[in-house]
Amino acid sequence: LPVLFKEELKDEEAQEGASVTLRCELTKGAPVQWKIGSKVLKASDKYQMRQSGTTAELVIRDLEVKDA
Repeated sequence: LPVLFKEELKDEEAQEGASVTLRCELTKGAPVQWKIGSKVLKASDKYQMRQSGTTAELVIRDLEVKDA
């Protein structure tokens, strides 16, 4: 069976300069690739990716308007 979203991303609001955590849940464990548009995000001081079982999280630090 294909991997599907059990719980999709929800819109989050935060102030510029703050941090936000985006979270999704899959029907089964699978690697998650985070993107902004067509750009694949890589772990850095700004972006932190975590995955535990079927739950994947992306933390974006020091938010800017372009992160919307």
